[in-house]
Amino acid sequence: MWHQRADVVVVGTGVAGLVAALAAHRRGRKVVVLSKAADTATFYAQGGIAVVLPDTDDSIDAHVADTIAAGAGLCDADAVRSIVADGYRAVRELVDDGARFDEAEPGRWSLTREGGHSRRRIIHSGGDATGAEVQRALDHAGATLDIRRNHVALQILQSGGAVTGVQVLNEDGPGIVHAPSVVLATGGLGHLYSATTNPEGSTGDGIALALWAGVPISDVEFIQFHPTMLFDGHASGRRPLITEAVRGEGGILLDRQGNSITRGIHPMGDLAPRDVVAAAIDARLRETGDPCAYLDARAITDFDRRFPTVTAACRAAGIDPTSQPIPVVPGAHYSCGGVVTDVYGRTDLAGLFAAGEVARTGMHGANRLASNSLLEGLVVGGRAGRAAAQHANDAAPAHAELGDVETRVALPRNKLQRAMSTYASVVRDADGLQQLARELEAADPRDLDGRASFEDVALTTTACAVTAAALARNESRGCHHRSDFPDTDPALAHSQVFAAACC
Repeated sequence: MWHQRADVVVVGTGVAGLVAALAAHRRGRKVVVLSKAADTATFYAQGGIAVVLPDTDDSIDAHVADTIAAGAGLCDADAVRSIVADGYRAVRELVDDGARFDEAEPGRWSLTREGGHSRRRIIHSGGDATGAEVQRALDHAGATLDIRRNHVALQILQSGGAVTGVQVLNEDGPGIVHAPSVVLATGGLGHLYSATTNPEGSTGDGIALALWAGVPISDVEFIQFHPTMLFDGHASGRRPLITEAVRGEGGILLDRQGNSITRGIHPMGDLAPRDVVAAAIDARLRETGDPCAYLDARAITDFDRRFPTVTAACRAAGIDPTSQPIPVVPGAHYSCGGVVTDVYGRTDLAGLFAAGEVARTGMHGANRLASNSLLEGLVVGGRAGRAAAQHANDAAPAHAELGDVETRVALPRNKLQRAMSTYASVVRDADGLQQLARELEAADPRDLDGRASFEDVALTTTACAVTAAALARNESRGCHHRSDFPDTDPALAHSQVFAAACC
């Protein structure tokens, strides 16, 4: 077994991971970044970054209010305000690292509006290629970082209630990176489902690693299904999304008969929060038996210039969005919950931090407001990196040892994805969730002998947590819809916390 040392280990190379790594590196710490996969969810983010700009008609109060309204009673208001208020500073820091955003005129960023927002406050780049620009800028800024490709973090190591390092698997076999600070920035869990907007590495790793380390997770029943994932005939894998900004610029959602899907559902219509729109589409498809809904964007001028990424994805599927409606379905997109942290990324385990989609700061509550994800990744990623650097500076040198590892179990991935897609998708009920729990109980022991086996184990651990949380929440709230409990229960306006693996 190989051994190496660092002050800070960052797991993940999306926006939160690279911002955290750069922040710790710039404070003189020795940082090692572990990268499992080539793609990040950040790269595929289309819409933009929600941020309150100075000298506009927007305000911190308005952005906070919109975020809390979307979060359906489960946001931490103090956390929301802390992150929103720090957004402009974090974006300026990103610009200092080379990011460039579209301008309405020289020196003034162009703003668009997305679902749930009461103002135009979404900055974007390349029309609908914001994530790609954020990733490009951070990759360039992070060129001097020690990034280890094809490294899988298998276990958080600890002693005496504090982090001592990470067990890692790479091409040379298993090893340990000894470090007093670890930042989880592993992204989401979209590959719990057969079809998702997430890249292939989004397998719930960070949630599993936290649970195995006894670190609490929360709000994992709230999985956001993007209302408009491109329906291109493929049954599984990563599929392109159609950014919410298309509706912000005037695109309308219709069923196959040309009827509005959201009329009478919500005062904001097609610009209602994502959970409302996704549930409306799901209900209409169940009612009609149609395979997909349609997003009619033909009235948007210069569509291919404003939305080049969407245009390319549509045309690759044989669809011309300027002359025909775009076929869409809801798709697994974003985990609103995750590893419990404060707004500085700190968890209950000294030396363990989390940032980005894997973390539950209280920002998103029961449903994330559109384009708040890159915002949170920038703000909390930087804070977590600085906090991890400070902890490493104050802590004694870490020496990690492998303890006894519990047996890990996994279902075959295709079986797990089918079960999750059938029983824990946009709409759930107790009978389906109990059947899902029975199927998960049949998981077999699995050795962690490679990336694929680790991901299957992480997916199974995460699926068990999602199932337990969904079963325990006997109401519909945010992006958790129970057909057997269609109403919101005021008595359940609180988060559920789990601190041990459920299977």
